[in-house]
Amino acid sequence: MKNSIILGFFDGVHIAHKAVINSAVDFASNCGGKTILITFKQSPAFYFTGRAEYIYSREESLKKIGNLGVDEIVQLDFSKIADMPAEQYLEDLVQKYSPISISTGFNHTFGRNKGGTPDFLREKQKVYGFKYFCVPAQTYNGEVVSSTLIKKLLKAGEIEKADCMLGSNFILEGVVKKGAQIGRTIGFPTANIDYPENIVQIPYGVYKVKTGNKSGVLNWGMKPTVHNTPTPVVEIHILDFNDDLYGKTIKIEVIKRIRGERKFAGLDELKAQINKDIEECLK
Repeated sequence: MKNSIILGFFDGVHIAHKAVINSAVDFASNCGGKTILITFKQSPAFYFTGRAEYIYSREESLKKIGNLGVDEIVQLDFSKIADMPAEQYLEDLVQKYSPISISTGFNHTFGRNKGGTPDFLREKQKVYGFKYFCVPAQTYNGEVVSSTLIKKLLKAGEIEKADCMLGSNFILEGVVKKGAQIGRTIGFPTANIDYPENIVQIPYGVYKVKTGNKSGVLNWGMKPTVHNTPTPVVEIHILDFNDDLYGKTIKIEVIKRIRGERKFAGLDELKAQINKDIEECLK
């Protein structure tokens, strides 16, 4: 079988990741072969630092990869190959998958001491009989797109710019749980979820969002006007929606940051501000 191999972790599957994946999918299509993406179960950062934060859940990223036409996704245990010499890792890939091509980003490395560089793969093309595609840096408004930059933008609340680099909206997903139900008493019922574990955290504040085909206003923080919650909470008021969502999983697409978190004088002032926030979300 003719296999086009893709190497990388692909957290977020942003526009630069898509360029790498598309290079392999297109080549495989022209050759009548299949594409195999080789990635890891956990971020390599976890191996080196003991912690990792993600743009999307791993399940969401893998789903997006599959939607790009990749035939097979292989998830390796990074700890088992982290100290493997680059030559040995490449030999193992060649022996197992017989690649006709290998695609990576311009800054992808693998193997002990990051010895598996683009230059290394270029040198090995003739040795192992594959064609190497090194996809150049992809830019947005003059900046090189990367997962690191997108995380930085999300942490700064620059959601629109981050979403443009992702090529899709940032997502918060979770199971709806019971809240204090104060929103319901002032005419703005909310669905509450915990902030997803290990997902990069956006700043506290109010956001324009959507879930499914419904628009909404999301508040993320400590709810200082009502009472400071022991832990921060994500709550979304879905416009023109009254169904019971308790116990159901919802996926919230974050579109724009409207304002930071504020403490109001009372519920009347909070209610007036929520109406303004809704107006802003409908623009």
